[in-house]
Amino acid sequence: MQDSRRSFFTHQAQTSPYPIDIEISRAEGSWLYGPNGEKYLDFISGIGVANIGHSHPDIIKAIKTQIDRHMHVMVYGEYRQSAQYLLATELASLLPESLNMSYFVNSGAEANEAAMKLVKRATGRTEILAFRGAYHGSTHGTLSLAGNEDRKRAFRPLLPDIGFLTFNDPGELNRITNRTAAVFAEVIQGDAGIRIPDKKYVTALRKRCTETGTLLVFDEIQSGMGRTGKLFAFEHYNVVPDLLTIGKAFGGGMPIAALVASNELMELFTRDPVLGHITTFGGHPVNCAAALANLEVLTNQIDFRDVLQKGEYITEKLMQIPGIQQVRSKGLYIAVDLESPEKVNGVIESCRSEGLLLFYFLSTRNSFRIAPPLNISMEDLDFGIEVINKSIQRLK
Repeated sequence: MQDSRRSFFTHQAQTSPYPIDIEISRAEGSWLYGPNGEKYLDFISGIGVANIGHSHPDIIKAIKTQIDRHMHVMVYGEYRQSAQYLLATELASLLPESLNMSYFVNSGAEANEAAMKLVKRATGRTEILAFRGAYHGSTHGTLSLAGNEDRKRAFRPLLPDIGFLTFNDPGELNRITNRTAAVFAEVIQGDAGIRIPDKKYVTALRKRCTETGTLLVFDEIQSGMGRTGKLFAFEHYNVVPDLLTIGKAFGGGMPIAALVASNELMELFTRDPVLGHITTFGGHPVNCAAALANLEVLTNQIDFRDVLQKGEYITEKLMQIPGIQQVRSKGLYIAVDLESPEKVNGVIESCRSEGLLLFYFLSTRNSFRIAPPLNISMEDLDFGIEVINKSIQRLK
């Protein structure tokens, strides 16, 4: 254990001075296991990745089958590979007719980077609008769209001609004009602490973009794949974007994301210039096979009505706990407000010592996130709620 910890801190680059620092030897369903019998209930799904739980047998089977066929054989888009085109076809069948073509990449940030290029190529415009509180990734381009100035300051200058709107404020929609290439929006803001817009607002956003010839990009990297009780959160609003980005839970635990748009838009990447967007490992066949199996599990084995009911259940139970100030939720996409960041940190640490994994939000430090696997059992939900209750009361 000491040698592994030394290697972790000495040779593996760190993202913060205070990582969670538990060792995981295996994962199954809603649980993670350490090398010495430690056991942790995963109430965050690896930050929105394990929507159907860890090590799902259908995902493992698909991965093994594809490995026996082939792994990487060529850069993306040159050879016909069944894992890629079968996944693209299945995804198109689950989306509105205008979202019929997918470009597979390695991460959600890459999907948003591709979207930023495509909206400029399609419109000939340079201005992109995003929202205060937004999170679209941590690459140079996607950081430019972030609503958290503290995370951006050390890396400036970032991309020019980026503006910001206030989420769910219809009074600012007139800032979308005929010089705006696109508006990037999380349908439900994640890092901002699960901020859920009004239906009228989302409708008005779509209408304003259409009026000005502005492309509407929905980032469903966190909110997609059933997290909110629909396959995609935009289905709650009866509004269809021009471009869609997905990732995180898309691969069933494997690293894959996608930019989805119409054939007409995506075709623009093929000319002026040719190879307008390229990637070596995007659409890796093993990851595509896993993603296809994941979609099949989500559509055939997960009851989204059950996801909504679980979300309502846990929200009701949490609101009965003294010390919790507010709960915001849509399905199993949940933020819990406490009185201070210190309380949040204390609860997260206390829960971890009791075998429950929670996590914070980067931009909403008085809240912690809950996003368990969609197929978590009621028994495990109750265990998690009880641990949260005990931890909050212990810190009073």
